[in-house]
Amino acid sequence: MSVTHSASVTSRAEALDTIAAVLPIDRRDKLAELLTDQDVETLRHLVNAGMGDNTLRALTSDLAYLEAWSLAATGSALPWPAAEALLLKFVAHHLWDPQRRENDPEHGMPADVEDVLRFRGFLRSLGPHAPDTVRRRLANWSTLTKWRGLDGAFTSPALKSAIRLAVRAVPRTRRRKSAKAVTGDVLAKLLATCATDSLRDLRDRAILMVAFASGGRRRSEVAGLRREQLTVEAPVTGEDDIALPSLAIHLGRTKNSGASQDEVVYLTGRPVDALNAWLTAAKVDGGSVFRAIDRWGNVSRRALDPKAVNDIVKRRVAAAGLEPGEFSAHGLRSGYLTEAANRGIPLPEAMEQSRHRSVQQASSYYNNATRRSGRAARML
Repeated sequence: MSVTHSASVTSRAEALDTIAAVLPIDRRDKLAELLTDQDVETLRHLVNAGMGDNTLRALTSDLAYLEAWSLAATGSALPWPAAEALLLKFVAHHLWDPQRRENDPEHGMPADVEDVLRFRGFLRSLGPHAPDTVRRRLANWSTLTKWRGLDGAFTSPALKSAIRLAVRAVPRTRRRKSAKAVTGDVLAKLLATCATDSLRDLRDRAILMVAFASGGRRRSEVAGLRREQLTVEAPVTGEDDIALPSLAIHLGRTKNSGASQDEVVYLTGRPVDALNAWLTAAKVDGGSVFRAIDRWGNVSRRALDPKAVNDIVKRRVAAAGLEPGEFSAHGLRSGYLTEAANRGIPLPEAMEQSRHRSVQQASSYYNNATRRSGRAARML
């Protein structure tokens, strides 16, 4: 690697560090190699302009994937604007027929491109991509092109037709992000695996309780949580007139909020105690709340990656003797609403905490098993 290239990568890494509060990612060095100076400058501008955190994380992730794919598929960085032929190549590499692939190895994404992306950690699952993922990445690609003051071929009839025909040829059933919800009984089993006062147990216990009790927060919201978002509230009077500690979490703008709306959710009682125990033990007095812990027990200054939150849930599921493949971090979100239904809490009240805007979307998280055994299925 040349001195000039090395200095450029270092400069981009430092620039990414300045927006680490919004992009809590541990792939900084990999992104610095993939993204161009203009990419990083665009992201920094969007942070300063106030783009929603979750939207920016998704855009950055997609941009990194597109840059990695372009390098693997063409040997060059992503061109701006992209020619129609490159957009069609992207569709052909990501939406293909597995049955035809068995007889035609050249069908779909070439093996050498797939190997590079898998080696670099950009491909994990086997088979074609979900159509929604392809559409989202193309949409973000189009948005980034427009922000550069350029026009692309994203609305071309050929591209629209290619996507439509590919989706029709490879039907996919939509699967839940977490096959099973982490309801109250499951959560209790996971928490039982965090029984010691070790830093790792204290952190994981706090993550599980905060994510669940705050309405089933998304893993990106948990990973990106900062001390400055927490506000101590007046104690809440519980049973037997016992005062329970209370905290407000200021989420800022979220996936479902308005442009200038600060979403706020509340924690009361045990989750507050668990969070405070972690903050005290880890000596977190500012910055990222949940951080990595190395093998020697040292707490990092940097935030956890959202994927790490999912890994923590799966490790605790395995430790509890459950099947890790059946649960994910998203199960905390569906589990919160399912548990609310089990306890007879009205859906609108639960939605105030989960911050869902659509009743249809919120109710879809209720497990089929709960609906099957509920009163609505036993009218006769």
